[in-house]
Amino acid sequence: MDMKPTHILIALFSTLPYLFAASGTKAGVAKVEITPRGPIWMAGYAARTKPSEGASPIWAKALALQDSKGMTAVIVTTDLIGLPRSVTDVVAARVIEKYKLERNQIVFNSSHTHTGPVVANNLWIMGPQEPVQKRIVEEYTNNLKDQLTTVIGAALGAMQPAALAFDYGEVGFAINRRVVTPKEVLLDVNPAGPVDHKVPVLRVVAPNGQVLAVLFGYACHNTTLTAEFYTITGDYAGYAQAGVEKAFPGATALFMQLCGGDQNPNPRSKPELAEQHGAALAAEVGRVVKTKMQPVTGRLKSVYQTTELPFAPHTSEQYTKDLQDKNVFKQRRAAAMLALYKEGREPRKLQYPVQVIRFDKGFTLVALGGEVVIDYSLWVQRTFAGERLMVAGYSNEVACYIPSARVLREGGYEAVDSMIYYGQPGPFTEEVEPRIQEAVTKAMSRVKK
Repeated sequence: MDMKPTHILIALFSTLPYLFAASGTKAGVAKVEITPRGPIWMAGYAARTKPSEGASPIWAKALALQDSKGMTAVIVTTDLIGLPRSVTDVVAARVIEKYKLERNQIVFNSSHTHTGPVVANNLWIMGPQEPVQKRIVEEYTNNLKDQLTTVIGAALGAMQPAALAFDYGEVGFAINRRVVTPKEVLLDVNPAGPVDHKVPVLRVVAPNGQVLAVLFGYACHNTTLTAEFYTITGDYAGYAQAGVEKAFPGATALFMQLCGGDQNPNPRSKPELAEQHGAALAAEVGRVVKTKMQPVTGRLKSVYQTTELPFAPHTSEQYTKDLQDKNVFKQRRAAAMLALYKEGREPRKLQYPVQVIRFDKGFTLVALGGEVVIDYSLWVQRTFAGERLMVAGYSNEVACYIPSARVLREGGYEAVDSMIYYGQPGPFTEEVEPRIQEAVTKAMSRVKK
């Protein structure tokens, strides 16, 4: 006779009571619906020409974790394309003041759905230009700041004894999308390109065997639904979270987008495919949750730091030329850059966030800003092979794509063209990779002391 998931977990943990009695670990989880109240401009595709038409629920969720010494970390996930620092800095400051946390104890991540609303100051070059739509986006973003602050407080307030466990699953619908030809780099399907199909899963269980939360991730653009779709949804990640919550009643499922900057779902462009990918991911997460996963115990430490990523040299003359370009997005970027040049504030480098949250045994979260390509995740896993890792991109600030040195040399969308839509001056130099690697190495060293 089949056992219900809760019964399976009670059976597993009945042999491990020390996880609750001795570890002193606590956890709290909360969620808040962040679905726009009406039509709003959607984020992610420059081809869109009108606001949204209808919506399925999208969510912000928070998971608070605490060790036996009272050290706390909060992981915030959102069904959004990305959060700018103008949102995360404001929310973090409120939480720091109200709940006496520090910045290194709060990490924000976005699922990168391309069927979600525009967030002000993110991908603003392709955002709405009409005053009415701009106002709607501003109002949504201001309300979002309140909702994120609220959900973090709710998770902290829900703290209770919990056992944590971590392990990996695997699904295969992500595929590398960079096809390098002698003339150009195409966005297509590249079965020979680097990928990472692992699905890291963190399980949070109450003493009675109830699954409180499941945090999981996958390195794949959340873009099953392409530009012709105008309904607000969480795409495959939204369906996956709903599937996990259905499998474990009473649990909250949180999805973290990993380093999927150059990864796409395959196949895509049909609503049923978003449901199919989500169901596959949910099924694998559910399978892992029901196994005897590796315990997560010990001290909790967290580090947040920034490093400077230099942009390639640029001049005002190139933007003056771009003002005459047929591409309206190049025109908008050029106007913005020339305004900064006039003020003497032209950007030469990006302040880039790197964060690590680590328990002594069993779980390390490396959270990187921007649309990080898969090379960084593979490097982290090779370099810190002894760690039980979840390596996320799209964290704390999504200011642009973060290419590796290889991707920069190859060129193409992630290295060059995407910077137009983010309103950045142009590509980085190849120093981007060693600087991020150095920052990750330093952060890992600090949390392991």
